[in-house]
Amino acid sequence: MTPPALLLQPDALTLGLETSCDETSAAILRGGREIVALLTATQDDLHRVFGGVVPEVASRRHVEVITRLVQDCLEAAGVGFPDLRLLAVTQGPGLIGSLLVGVSAAKGYALVTGLPLAAVNHLEGHLMAAFLHYPGEPPAAQDLYPTLGLIASGGHSDLVLMKAPGEYQTVGQTKDDAGGEALDKAARRLGLGFPGGPALEKAAQGGNPAAVAFPRPEAGHFDYSFSGLKTSLVRHLEKHGEPADDQARADVAASYQQAVVDTLLRGLRRAAKNYHVKQLVLGGGVSANQVLRRAFLSLAEDLGLAGAVPPLSLCTDNAAMIAAAGHLQATRRGPDPLDFDVYSVMPLPE
Repeated sequence: MTPPALLLQPDALTLGLETSCDETSAAILRGGREIVALLTATQDDLHRVFGGVVPEVASRRHVEVITRLVQDCLEAAGVGFPDLRLLAVTQGPGLIGSLLVGVSAAKGYALVTGLPLAAVNHLEGHLMAAFLHYPGEPPAAQDLYPTLGLIASGGHSDLVLMKAPGEYQTVGQTKDDAGGEALDKAARRLGLGFPGGPALEKAAQGGNPAAVAFPRPEAGHFDYSFSGLKTSLVRHLEKHGEPADDQARADVAASYQQAVVDTLLRGLRRAAKNYHVKQLVLGGGVSANQVLRRAFLSLAEDLGLAGAVPPLSLCTDNAAMIAAAGHLQATRRGPDPLDFDVYSVMPLPE
C-alpha cells in the first residue's frame, strides 16, 4: 500500500545522501529548493591510477567517509536530526555497491530517528539541479511547463519532457554510448588523463573546433548514438598518426568535443520544437562543460525559450539534487517503506 503524500512545511529541512558512483555527498535543503549545506567528497585521486572508476574501491571509500560527512554537513547547516523532516537517498541508477552504502546509511538513520525516507531516481535529481539555489540567489530555472531537460553524463544522454513537477516522459536517449562516455574515452585515447571529460575540455582550449571533420551521428529523431564518433577518432589517429604537438592535439580535442556538443543539441532542438516547450534545462556531469553550456543557452535564445544551466557545483553528482527530488516525491506520492532495493538501471517515474 502506497503511503499518503507527506505534508511538509514550506521551510522543512531534508537531508539528502548521494553515493551512486564515486562521489560521497550529503546536503541539507530547506523547502525542497534552497541549499543550506552541501558537502561532497570526491575520489578522483583514488581512481586516477586506474584511468577510470573501480567499483569496489568506490564503495569502500563511501563506507569510510559517509558517517563523518553527514555529521559535518549537519554541523555546517547548524542543525541536528531533530530539526529534519525528511531523508532522501539515491536508489539508482548507479553502481550497486556504491548505492548500497548510501541506502544502508539512510535506512539506518531512518530507523533510529523515525524520519520518513524517500528513495530517489538519480536522473530525476539531475533534472532538479537547475531549480536549486543558494540563500539570497535566484534559481537558474523557472517553474515553466512543459520543460525539456537534457541529461548529459558519462552514463546517460537523455531528453526528458517535464510535463509538471514530478511528471516525466523520456522522449530521447542514447542507443549505445553516452556523450560523456564518448568524451572520457577520447581523453583516454589521447592520453589526457582522468577524469576524462574535464581533461579533454582543457586540452581543447585554443584548438580549432573545425580542424577535423568528425561526424555527427544520427540515431533517430530524438535519440543519440556516440559509438561511431568514438570509432571515427580511432580511425583518424590511425590514418594521421598521433598529434605532433600541443596545437595539433588541441585541434583534435576541440573538433571532437564540438561534434559531441553539436550532436547533443541537434536532438534537443528537434524535441523542443516538436513538444512546444517553454523552457530548456541542462543537467548531468557534462553540463559543467563550458562549450556545451554556452551552446545550450544560445540554442534556447535562438528558439525564444527560457534556458537554465545549474551552477557548476551542482553539475556533478551531489546530494542537494537528491534532497530536492526526494522532497518533491514525498509531497506527491509519500515516503517509501524501508524494504526498497537498489538498481543499476532505473527508468524515470512518469
